[in-house]
Formats: sequence, C-alpha cells, structure tokens
Amino acid sequence: MNRRWLGFFGILLIAGVLFAGCAQPAEEKPKEAAPSKPAEVEVPLGVLVDLSGPLTTYGEDIKMTVTIASENLNAYFEEQGKPYRVKLYVEDTKVDPKIALDKVMALHSKGVKLIVGPMGSGEVKNILEYVRSNKMIIASPSSTADPKYIGVTSPEEKKYIFRFVATDSFQTKAIAKLAQELGVKAVVITYIGNAWGKGLNEFGSSEFEKLGIEVKSSVEYPDPPPADFTPYVATIEEAVNDLLKKYSKDEIAVVAFSYEEVATMLAQVKDDSVLLSVKWIGCDGTAKSKKVIEDVADKANRVKLYSTVSETRGGAAYEELKKVYEERTGGKTPISYGLNAYDAAWVLTLAFAEVYDKQGKYDADAIAEAIPSVAERYSRGEYGVEPVSGEVKFDEYNDRVGSEYRIYAVKEGSWAEVGVWKFATNSIEWSG
Repeated sequence: MNRRWLGFFGILLIAGVLFAGCAQPAEEKPKEAAPSKPAEVEVPLGVLVDLSGPLTTYGEDIKMTVTIASENLNAYFEEQGKPYRVKLYVEDTKVDPKIALDKVMALHSKGVKLIVGPMGSGEVKNILEYVRSNKMIIASPSSTADPKYIGVTSPEEKKYIFRFVATDSFQTKAIAKLAQELGVKAVVITYIGNAWGKGLNEFGSSEFEKLGIEVKSSVEYPDPPPADFTPYVATIEEAVNDLLKKYSKDEIAVVAFSYEEVATMLAQVKDDSVLLSVKWIGCDGTAKSKKVIEDVADKANRVKLYSTVSETRGGAAYEELKKVYEERTGGKTPISYGLNAYDAAWVLTLAFAEVYDKQGKYDADAIAEAIPSVAERYSRGEYGVEPVSGEVKFDEYNDRVGSEYRIYAVKEGSWAEVGVWKFATNSIEWSG
C-alpha cells in the first residue's frame, strides 16, 4: 500500500476515534445530597390521673385533653420543622399518695421526667422529695392546697413543682362570698382528712368568720373515704339541728370540702333528714361531678350543691378544643382541670424544646427557670397558639395566680352554671 492510502486510512482512523469520543455520554456531576432531616427527639410526657377513684370524672377529662394536646403539639412541631415528638405515658393513681409515688418512680425508670399531674395535693406532698431529688418537672392541673400543707416552706423547695390552678386561699374567699349572697348565716363543715381538705377547712373557717358567718363545727372523715358515712352524717345532722334553734333552714348550709364521695354521703342521707332541707355548698372537688348526677340527682336537686371551681376560659383556642372534645366524647365539654392540663402540656413541652434547642439535652433547672416566661409568652400567643384556660401566670411558689371562680349548681338533674366570682372585686355576677 502506498503512502497516499496510508494517509487516507490514518485520517479515517483519527476521525473515528474523535467521533466515538463525542458520542460518549457527558460525565454527570455528582448530585448534592438532600439535607438530612433532624433526628427525632422524643419528649416522654407522663400523665398521672385518677381513672378509678374518687376523682374519676376529672381524671378522664384530663386524660382526654392532654391526649388532644399531644396531638396538637406534634402537629405544631411538624409545621415548625422541629424534631420533637410527644409520647404520653398515662398512669392511674386513684388519688392515692402512695400509688402516686410508685407511679412517679416507675415513670422515672422509663426516662420520663416531665409529668402532667398528679391531681391531689396529698399526692403532690408525697412525691415532692422524690421529684426534687431526681430533678423531675411536675405540673399539677388541680392540686390547690396551700404550700404549707404539701410540706413546702420556701419557693426553692417547690422549684420543680408547678400548679396550673389557684390555691385554696382564693377559693375559700369565693365560697364564703357565695354563702353570704345565698343568705347563709351559719354552716357545718365536713371535709376529707388530707392536705387539701384540711387546708380548705382552715382557710374556709377563717373566711366565713370574717363575713360574720358562724361555723358551728367541722366534721373530718378519713382519706381514703369510708364506704359507710352514716356516723358522719349523724354528727352533721346533730349540728344542723342545734343551729335550727337559732337560725331558719334558709340560713343554714352544709359545706362539703369533698371529692366525688359527696355522692356517697348524700346517698346515705335519709329522705326525711333535715340535711335535705338546707343548702349544700361544695367546691372544686364536687363541681360538675358526673357521679353526683348519676347517683343522687334527686337529692342534689333538693340541696343544689352549689360548687365553685377556678375556671377562666380562653377564646378561639378554647372553642377549637371544645369542638374536638365534644366529637370524641359524644357531646361532653371539657372541665376546668382538663383545660389546665391542656395548657400544662403545652407549656412543659415548649419549655423543654426551648432548652433542648440551646443545650441539646434535658436540663431540669433550665426548664424550671424557663417555664414562667414560656407561660407568659404562650398566654400572649407568641408561639402562634393560645391557652384554653386563660392567662397562665405564676406566683413565687410556682402556683397559678387566680382571677375568677365559676359557680355551678344542680338544677333539674344536671349541672348548670349559675354565676362567677371575680377576685378583683370580691363580687359574684349571677347568671341564673
């Protein structure tokens, strides 16, 4: 082959190589990895409630509202792009202080350090030292005993215990004013012998006397409540008969600082007893009790069982919760303690998230310090959500500052709201 053909084939060869190179797919640039989603942070939230004891009505209410709160919190964090997810650990304490401590210890062993509850002041008193030693944060929606009755002598001792309800020093003012406006001039008090009942009896007696209302006697019964109330009923009956020598039936009232066992007590009052001819005044342990309506509606109708409960409702947030609650309970409405518990769940979790964002860990001291300011910002709607129980603000003992008490009474076999007591003016606005 001559040189001319060799040159020709050489040109073809080079062109082929060049063509083949151009036909190869272009080298792809490595794709940027998608931003990784933050690792999920579980927020274990304990719920200590009474589901089978003397405060079942309120315990079931709290369980439902906290369940709804946890769902709303998880939706909130999802929308905010935050990794927190609330997981509930619900336990039944029967309002028994010993059981409450056992449950707190069990929850702590599972890594639960934030708790909504327990409900009773006796329970709070019994878990106080364990909570303090293990740096757990407790938010009770319904413990109202004065700090001294739960073994607290200084704010520092109650650093990790928050109560989302006003203490009995507020409630007894409302009860005394209620008695005065009902025309009551003398009372016989009966109360459960625990920290809560004893506190109500002490503060209540003082407030009655300030308004010139005679306190004939105070009849204590044990905690847990007895099955047979007849000896106590007989003692109350005797005191009322003594008062009838001086006052008319319309001027006498039996004041029951009780839980739902007031229904058992009324059930054991005979139909012709003088106790059914005078007024009965209850408190936050009896207000809207399902047991009263189911078991002793007729007797409750006769005595009215006027009952007070700290209850300041929020606006749109309350209406939204109420709608969901009614759908899930067949038309029932949330009670004040449930509203408190809903807000407690939000405040605890938001405070936890705020601290975790900064430190990447649980820090009880930092959370406890953050809770009051978180509560105030939550109350102002700064998180994009609002409280369902009104403004949440604490005093130096981490107890909620109260503003008003709603008054309920039994009418025609059901509970009806009949008025509201205003702390600012110590006056009652009657509604029916």
